[in-house]
Amino acid sequence: MHPLVKLAKDTVEEYTRTGKKITPPSGAEHEMLKKAGVFVSLKKHGELRGCIGTFQPTTESVSDEIIQNAVSAATQDPRFSPVAEDELSEIDYSVDVLSAPEKVSGKGALDPKEYGVIVKSGDRKGLLLPDLEGVDTVDAQLSIASMKAGIGPDEDVDLYRFKVNRYK
Repeated sequence: MHPLVKLAKDTVEEYTRTGKKITPPSGAEHEMLKKAGVFVSLKKHGELRGCIGTFQPTTESVSDEIIQNAVSAATQDPRFSPVAEDELSEIDYSVDVLSAPEKVSGKGALDPKEYGVIVKSGDRKGLLLPDLEGVDTVDAQLSIASMKAGIGPDEDVDLYRFKVNRYK
C-alpha cells in the first residue's frame, strides 16, 4: 500500500475508533511534504462511500491535507452517513494529489481521461476529478461539474484543468 493511501486509511480508522486525528508520520517522503490540493476517496464494495478534497492547498503539507480530507470524507460527505467502525474492513482508499489548476480558453483543451476540471461562475465552483468511470466525454465532465456547483447549462463559465497523481 502506498504511504499516502496508508495515511488516509490509518486516519479514517483512528478517527472512527477514537474521534482523534493522527499526527503526520515523521520522516515522511517528499510527496507528503509539499503543498498541494488533495482528494481522498473511500469506496465500499466498489461503490463510492465518501469523497472530500481541496483543489488548492489549505494546510502546510500533503500529509496534513490527507489527514484533514480523510476525516471529512469519512464523516462530512453530505451524500453519506459517517463511516461506522464495523465498515472499516470493507473500505478501499484512494488519494489524488492535484497539480495547480490552469485556466483554459475552451473545451478543446480538456480531456476527461487526462485532466480534472473546475467550472466557475461567480462564487460558484464545481470540480470533477479525471479518469472517472462512466465519464468519457468533455461534455459529460462539464455537465457533472456544473451541476455540483449549481451552475445552469446556459451560464457562462470559466474553465480550469488540472492533473492528478492517483494513489490506490
